Amino acid sequence: MNSAFNEHISVDCVIFGYDLKSLKVLLLERHLHKPDGKTLIFKDLTLPGNHIRNNEDLETAAQRILFELTGLNDIYLEQFAVFSDPVRLDNPKDQKWLSAIGKDPSNRVITAGFFSLIPLERYYLKQNGNELLPDWYGKNPCWHTLDHIGDMAFDHARILATALDFLREKIMSKPVIFELLPEKFTASQFQNLYEVILGKMLDKRNFRKKLANLEFVVSLNEKQVGVAHKPARYYMFSRDVYERKRKEKFTLIT
Repeated sequence: MNSAFNEHISVDCVIFGYDLKSLKVLLLERHLHKPDGKTLIFKDLTLPGNHIRNNEDLETAAQRILFELTGLNDIYLEQFAVFSDPVRLDNPKDQKWLSAIGKDPSNRVITAGFFSLIPLERYYLKQNGNELLPDWYGKNPCWHTLDHIGDMAFDHARILATALDFLREKIMSKPVIFELLPEKFTASQFQNLYEVILGKMLDKRNFRKKLANLEFVVSLNEKQVGVAHKPARYYMFSRDVYERKRKEKFTLIT
């Protein structure tokens, strides 16, 4: 089987990151210029994505996209939905852009949505000029907070919203939230991450009680240093303990 691209099947990746303050998503810029190459017709934002190759399955394609953008191949990745609306590419703006890059705007494209989780303090974006970065990524990859996102291409706003809903459900039953945290974190950082994902404030006392009951969140004999406030104790997620306890229902927030 050859490695040419399948023009009717694509993968779009919603890459979430957490900087200990806010939840962010990795987006690219999409530009359309007039034939002179200088006059801008429009600019908007798009999720990282591409068509799959004929010799790839969906997850392999998503892994390729993530590696090309971050240089990493050990990122949490999960498919959350398929988007197959027959008119998902029919916006006149999108039709113009497809024609401009040599694509047939009449093609129907079904896309699989994958979401990925990255702790921002550990990973950095590849910049333009890096040998890992293909030409189609020459669009200023940048982290955006969820409440400061402008117009998006195609149905990518819907894909992003669906991914966020999926993440909100996922953190209630699986420990994926720890993929966004550094190896050591404070109780306040842990609670803040829940709050920014869920979009609501949580009662501190109730949260701390539930945290104390999670055997796989281990309290360390170590505290913050060099902070202006009272140093907070660090915690860490123990995957070994979780694997032993995984048959028990994982619920932190009710």
